[in-house]
Amino acid sequence: MKRKIKTMGTVLVSTAIMASMLAACGSDNNNNSNKSSNASANPGTEASSNTGTDAKTPDTSKKVQLTWYLLGDPAPDQEKVVAEWNKMLEKDLNTTVKLNFTTWTDWQTKYNLLLASGEKVDMIFASSWADFYKFANQGAFMPLNDLLPTYAPTTWSSVSEQDWKEATVNDKIYAVPATYPEYTPDGLVYRDDWRQELGLPEIKDVDSIEAYLEGVKKAKGITPINGKAYNEVFTMFKAFEGYQQIGGDSGVIVAKSYDTPRDIVAYPFTPEFEQWVKKMKTWSEKGFWKSDTLSDQKEAGDAIKTGQGAVYWRNAPGAGGFITGMEKSNPDIKLGYFPFSRFHNLTVPTLSVNNAMAIPKSAPNAERSLMVLDKLRSDPKYYDLMSYGLEGTDYSMDADGKHIVTPPAGVDAKDFKGYGIASWGYRVESMERVKQAGGWEGFDALLEEFKSQSKPNIFAQVIMDYAPVKSQQAAVNSVIQQYGMPLMMGLVPDVDKALATYRKQLEAAGVNDVLKYVQEQANKSFDAQGIK
Repeated sequence: MKRKIKTMGTVLVSTAIMASMLAACGSDNNNNSNKSSNASANPGTEASSNTGTDAKTPDTSKKVQLTWYLLGDPAPDQEKVVAEWNKMLEKDLNTTVKLNFTTWTDWQTKYNLLLASGEKVDMIFASSWADFYKFANQGAFMPLNDLLPTYAPTTWSSVSEQDWKEATVNDKIYAVPATYPEYTPDGLVYRDDWRQELGLPEIKDVDSIEAYLEGVKKAKGITPINGKAYNEVFTMFKAFEGYQQIGGDSGVIVAKSYDTPRDIVAYPFTPEFEQWVKKMKTWSEKGFWKSDTLSDQKEAGDAIKTGQGAVYWRNAPGAGGFITGMEKSNPDIKLGYFPFSRFHNLTVPTLSVNNAMAIPKSAPNAERSLMVLDKLRSDPKYYDLMSYGLEGTDYSMDADGKHIVTPPAGVDAKDFKGYGIASWGYRVESMERVKQAGGWEGFDALLEEFKSQSKPNIFAQVIMDYAPVKSQQAAVNSVIQQYGMPLMMGLVPDVDKALATYRKQLEAAGVNDVLKYVQEQANKSFDAQGIK
């Protein structure tokens, strides 16, 4: 998704929306094991009810209208796009679709109601962050194992086994995941022109980052991370140590490494954290950020634009958008990017069911819906129309004939509204005509790097509601804000005393109860996934 990029502050201290998303997920949501490779090609109800036909051959003799739901809002010319889509569908599959949108206003309440009410919906967007696992466990979605080979054969054969596994709950596939791997490792955007001008070392580790910050501080007389600096420091710490976030909003609970997923700890009690905060105390004293950074509301990237800053935290796609924007607004500034994934040469993609399409159990036309989705995911005419709108109105093709251009040729940018909907659920990487990361030229090579060191996301499937430790969890998050964040930023007079106080306050808040709960639920999930 766009899933839009979160700051690490919201990872540690939940915002209302993420808290509501995660709070609804059951503690045993991930009793998954992939049996999809053994799924039969038994016919669905539509085919089997038509006598005189081959049960394995989809029958489209009866015209049907499907009801689909996507998140968000329709595009300005949505009616025209859907009308064109329906012309194609009627000709090819004897089908039309009534496409509905939840809007972004209180979308979650509307989404939950659609699934709880039993309204006749043939297909709906599904996602791990929209409680996919909870709803699947509750029986809100229709199992697809027997339907996919017959009614969506192209999709069935093209989606990877790992992706099907991530869409599987209790041996049943409940969604068709988007075939669009997203890699969002944290990292630092920095002024590479200054690095080269000052003869500073190439950024490749924490020591070279420190040398860069110190060099630009002295030579340019600026605050290197000028604004909110917590994301830069916290995400670097976690990546440097190889810690893996686990259990969503668990605050300080992490797996110590990808290779030892069951070794789960509260990181403030580790010697690695003690060493790190002592280093951050020296960085703070050197003036790498301001003393009011925790209350500062300015993004560090804004200071780069004005020549008053040198470093900004971004995940990889966000870095691309920032860099391409700077190339247009500040072409004299040359930026570089260092992804923290290089600390351990490991990148974990977002969960495949971060974006997916599912069929509610109340769907009257599940088979035909899968046929439409299969067509949408495999036919460029369908994909381009529903992803980008009308050619000539919403976009035109680039000279290479592979990528779209907006505004389209001959359309004034001032009058251009554009076509954009939450189409993430059916995205297919090979069909995409929009360059990732804002079209940043450096992203293609970076993406190949990420793919070469990619490992499945085994931690995102550990989704919990925290109900048994709700009060402890809230207290821990409060302690993080009051004691942990100043310590992380070196904004304490005595690190040893502050660390001791932080640990004591965490224990008083119930961090051990939270740790025990996360450990238990993680073990259940890893058992189900077959992970040692």
